Amino acid sequence: MPQLIEPQFHAGELAAQQRAGVAPRGSAIRDAMPDQHRLFFTGLPFVLVATTDEVGWPLATILAGVPGFVASPNASTLNIEALPQADDPLSRWLRSGAPVGILGIDLATRRRNRANGFVAGVDMDGFTVSVRESFGNCPQYIHVRDVAFERSVAQPIEILEMLDAAARAAIIAADTLFVATSGREKGVDISHRAGKPGFVQIDGNTLTIPDYAGNRYFNTLGNLLLDSRAALLFPDFANGDLLLVQGRTDIIWEIPQEQRPDGAERLWKLTVSRAWRGRGAVPLRWTLRAMPTSLA
Repeated sequence: MPQLIEPQFHAGELAAQQRAGVAPRGSAIRDAMPDQHRLFFTGLPFVLVATTDEVGWPLATILAGVPGFVASPNASTLNIEALPQADDPLSRWLRSGAPVGILGIDLATRRRNRANGFVAGVDMDGFTVSVRESFGNCPQYIHVRDVAFERSVAQPIEILEMLDAAARAAIIAADTLFVATSGREKGVDISHRAGKPGFVQIDGNTLTIPDYAGNRYFNTLGNLLLDSRAALLFPDFANGDLLLVQGRTDIIWEIPQEQRPDGAERLWKLTVSRAWRGRGAVPLRWTLRAMPTSLA
């Protein structure tokens, strides 16, 4: 049976908690998946996947399939019957022994669970994850969306030397992003961020993201204190496009009141160094049904 883990926060997470002046309200981190998490993953039509390249840069993508494409034969294993397209920047690094972070999120019900571990094996149909950490997140900030499959042909991945007009427009319009980080040794994590459209600000080559109250674990900001590199994944829910940007980050812990976005406790900035765009990369389309009440 999965056991709750005595919080083993790394130095970055502890430093972030201290800097913010808060501490977690207990631990919900387990060493394996409870049955409700296992069942949750098997009912999803997509999951977020993160890993790192050979020098530790985080990468992220979305993998989709008919519900059941994710299976859990036991509490420590996820079998994912899907692979990134061959030219996805994450594809070549999804191999045995690689760190992997999995985020399952059901936008219609606002449920989300995370499973972090390592790739146990890869074959022509998909890959297996050996789960070392399993924990849920609250529904806060999740925009409610209905999802439907749509047959589409993914276009070749575009490599962007800088953010072009289309990339900037996608970021400005976004109400949701996913951030992959890797601060702990041999580990990687992917988490959800959201706000009103336009919550990510662009100034030249720098993106500014507000940071709202969460579970107080500070997995993301704690990782960034140890390794400032991050990858942001922006999905276009209307057409299945994905925009992935990498860059180094800087956390702004103190915000003058007149510059503080509504509800934000702090800010962090990412200076873009590389970007990729996949048009029609995900064979799913989402329809917005409701914004979170916390953002209304």
